[in-house]
Amino acid sequence: MLDEFYNPFKKDVEKTIETAERIKGERELGTDPQSGKPVVARMGRYGPMVQIGTADEDEKPRFARLKRNQSIETITLEEALDLFKLPLTLGEYEGQEVSVNVGRFGPYVKFGEQFISIPKGEEPLDLDIDRAIALIEEKRKVDAPIAEYQGQPVTKGKGRFGPFLKWGDLYINVPRAYNFDNLSQSDIEELISKKLDKEANRYIQQWPDEKISIENGRWGPFIRFGKKMLKIGRKQNGEKYTAEGLTTISVDEVKNMIEEQVPGAFTKKVAAKKAATKKAAPKKKTAAKKKK
Repeated sequence: MLDEFYNPFKKDVEKTIETAERIKGERELGTDPQSGKPVVARMGRYGPMVQIGTADEDEKPRFARLKRNQSIETITLEEALDLFKLPLTLGEYEGQEVSVNVGRFGPYVKFGEQFISIPKGEEPLDLDIDRAIALIEEKRKVDAPIAEYQGQPVTKGKGRFGPFLKWGDLYINVPRAYNFDNLSQSDIEELISKKLDKEANRYIQQWPDEKISIENGRWGPFIRFGKKMLKIGRKQNGEKYTAEGLTTISVDEVKNMIEEQVPGAFTKKVAAKKAATKKAAPKKKTAAKKKK
């Protein structure tokens, strides 16, 4: 149901963002002295921006986001050209280059292969090397291991879904019942062991090549097909599957359940393969040699 609504809705939104009359307003600021190309302030897919050049030219136009305190209506040509100074190299620290830039998720400091977010309210062009180094050291403190578990370091952080621990490739959410700022070794061991137990009991059956699995969920077993989560169907006689029965169910039976909920999930792939085979160019026949 969500797929049927969201996918067409997302396409409509993206089309509107690009083509709607209400955001087509552009303001010409002047000409770039280096390239001689026009400089325009306009709305883009990710917000207000400045553009040098046009899409009609052979060379792709260049883009830069506006700062938080800037607007399309008031930005000057000089201020717009300053935005194209990014990425800007600030210097070196510990033998590695330090630079600032703006990405899809906001402004950041690049230190070697690391990307450190710049706090809200600070602009990358306003940063000097000393402030960049301070942000690098702050990030190091945050990322420093707080403990060890089974010989591997444990780090902590705060993400989109709240505070977490990271141990190897495992991310463990930290509930409010724990004091996140003062986790003891026993707290850490308890959280990781609980997560490991949960992961061990997560899968009932797996078919990785098919991107299919039967998993234990919060409200009972379910089928995971790619990124979709689907219901467990019933037997032919209408009975529900028991937990034991799901451990021996075949992949073909699970595929039938998937097809009932996602029509064409597998038949479309088979049809596409057949069509591709038919389109394959026939082998050329070699011409017969003429007799002398």
